[in-house]
Amino acid sequence: MGGVVPLSEHEQRQLEQIEQALYREDPKFGRLVRSSDPRVHYKRKLAQGLLGVIVGAGLLAAGVVTHRVYLEAAGAAVILLSLVWAVVSWRRHVSRVRSAKPARPKATKGQPRPGPGRPAQSRRARMMERMEERWRRRQEGDRRM
Repeated sequence: MGGVVPLSEHEQRQLEQIEQALYREDPKFGRLVRSSDPRVHYKRKLAQGLLGVIVGAGLLAAGVVTHRVYLEAAGAAVILLSLVWAVVSWRRHVSRVRSAKPARPKATKGQPRPGPGRPAQSRRARMMERMEERWRRRQEGDRRM
């Protein structure tokens, strides 16, 4: 359970339309949804790693120019830690993409809903369910939320 599930081209277009409508309708909620996207986190971690390498290179250069060994050591340590951060983040991202399994057809009728005796849905699953319900209502012309 969990993991990345690839979408068909049609499903991807529908999802993009839903996202665009959501961002127009409720920008605050749209930012919240966007911030939980794993791709955003991956890009953010990569940018942090790059920034760390730049800062570390600056410290290293400052240590060389001023002949301060502690600045050189701090710069080298920051560069090393930043590279490790970026590589670990990249490897996690690649492993998640590779472990994605093909989507299975969903059974809509006869499939039991989680109830009191069933495990609770994840926060993301509940949010997606609410978004889908809002989208269905919008398509049917019912604007009540």
